[in-house]
Amino acid sequence: MRKNFLAQCILVLASPVLLAAAAETPKPAEAATVSGNTTAANNSAAENPTRAAFLKLIDQPRVPLAPESKDLGEADGLQQYHFTFAAAQDQRVTGLLTEPAKRTGRLPVVIMLHGTGGKKEDLRAQMTAYAQVGFIAVAIDARYHGERAGGAAGSTAYQNAILAAWQKGGAHPFFYDTAWDVMRLVDYLDTRDDVDPKRLGLMGVSMGGIETYLTAAADPRIAVVVPFISLESFKWALDHDLWSHRTETIPLALSAAAQEAGVAQIDAAFVRKFYDKVAPGIYGQFDGPAMATLIAPRPMLAINGANDLRTPIEGVNECLDAAKPIYHAANADDRLVYIAQPNTAHAVKPESYVAAREWFVKWLKPEAK
Repeated sequence: MRKNFLAQCILVLASPVLLAAAAETPKPAEAATVSGNTTAANNSAAENPTRAAFLKLIDQPRVPLAPESKDLGEADGLQQYHFTFAAAQDQRVTGLLTEPAKRTGRLPVVIMLHGTGGKKEDLRAQMTAYAQVGFIAVAIDARYHGERAGGAAGSTAYQNAILAAWQKGGAHPFFYDTAWDVMRLVDYLDTRDDVDPKRLGLMGVSMGGIETYLTAAADPRIAVVVPFISLESFKWALDHDLWSHRTETIPLALSAAAQEAGVAQIDAAFVRKFYDKVAPGIYGQFDGPAMATLIAPRPMLAINGANDLRTPIEGVNECLDAAKPIYHAANADDRLVYIAQPNTAHAVKPESYVAAREWFVKWLKPEAK
């Protein structure tokens, strides 16, 4: 890996909108203050009503983790496992874990979340790259994706679940339920003797990026955060009639809901009603600007396409503008960095993945490999 690539990437990609430059001498990541199990995340809830309300909304009946693991073998100095655990009643999370085969002691972890219609296997290359520099890399299937899709391809099961939530209520498959699953994943990782629970990173792309910042806002055990093409203000998009670029990821669910409601022409007013049922608060109390402030002052690198209409730059800036004063008050300006990829829509460039990896190396300090 090229030295100082993160700093070079920031200067090249984001100098017009850079919020904070990477420090020459990094401070250690803020120690996670919560450990043990998901319930412990409530220890800090009383400090902020937004966090408390979100934890209450996504809370699900707790069941024993009942983890299972299968050794997938060793290759090129890396050990791989397939694992499952129970996140809730009738919900088992499926995941992959890659780590250095000759590890010593407990290692930092980077959790990776895929986008809409994806699966954990899509992240194998990234997992390998992280394990090669001393991390434990973990990827899971989001709810109704991959092994958890019941045999359905792409986002079919996911959209069906969202439509069911519109019709019946109860579940929150649109982002929130997977945020819960990630919190339970942290519970599982805390039981492993190869994991350092105070050095946990979380990254995700698009849908996975939204789940990343929501989870990090809710759970202080996440020490370092990288949301790719995802940090956004849903309210800004609705107010400026740019909501369709986000909802086009779930067209079948939205169109079926509109048909059931007798709505011939979907507009922002109907999308608000739709969000109110499937993801309450997503454009209000739990919108990006509010949740970004809950991540501060933990290190966060936000990466977006400068021409991304799904996560418009104006909405990204609202999130960053909300968080920036909190980072500054905590003397942590260097922990909030934004990269705008030039001439890029809703995609992640290879150099941005490298910048993210260097961000995690900087703050989570894996063993040199």
